[in-house]
Amino acid sequence: METAPTSSALPASEPILCHVTPWYYRRMGMLAGLCLIFGLVFLYDGLWGYPKVVALAQKKEWFMKEFLPSFEAAKKEGRMAQWMADAEAKGLPTGVDGDVPRWKSYAAKNGWEEDPKLFSDREIAEQFYFAYGCFAGALITVILILLNRGKVLRGEADHWVTPERVQIRYADVFRVDKRKWEHKGLAYASYRTSSGAEKSAVIDDLKYGGADQILERLLASFSGELIEKVSEPESAESAPATLEK
Repeated sequence: METAPTSSALPASEPILCHVTPWYYRRMGMLAGLCLIFGLVFLYDGLWGYPKVVALAQKKEWFMKEFLPSFEAAKKEGRMAQWMADAEAKGLPTGVDGDVPRWKSYAAKNGWEEDPKLFSDREIAEQFYFAYGCFAGALITVILILLNRGKVLRGEADHWVTPERVQIRYADVFRVDKRKWEHKGLAYASYRTSSGAEKSAVIDDLKYGGADQILERLLASFSGELIEKVSEPESAESAPATLEK
């Protein structure tokens, strides 16, 4: 598990201030960057990439359905000389030694795809939808980064204050779930409010540097249910076999 640097243990009377870690900002910045890059790729495909392929597919369709039949008609009618002169003037292939011109050779000569896809209008429009979705994701991620800049997880002697400014007394906690602590730095504390309602709060050690000290302070005065990830004992079948003498 990647963990944020933590400060040395503090006396129980001193507050613990856990600010958002650089790791969180790097992760969110990378997410925003990826959304922006994918959005630009989709936008490029919608504006230029797909239309360019469609134009090439239409050119191939014209080549197969109109250009090649004109070659056969000219050959049949004895107009090959004129047909070849017209084709050469337009930069079109004329075939080799009287053979039928081939799209494969024509495409290879110009660096085109041999079998371009004729994208539908819906498929082209989808690229814009995907682009807008990615841009929205990048914007939301940036907003989350800005909203988290001033957040602090604070631990006091007998309570802690969540980044949302909810005050939770250690004595009100009746269950702590640490099963995700080892790999994800997450602990879930279930507590009772003054009205008797049961709620849950998250202690995130990856996002807030030093949150492990708050968890230690909580567990030091905790007498409720502690849920931890326990390794399964080896079964009799998996145990190494012993040799009998």
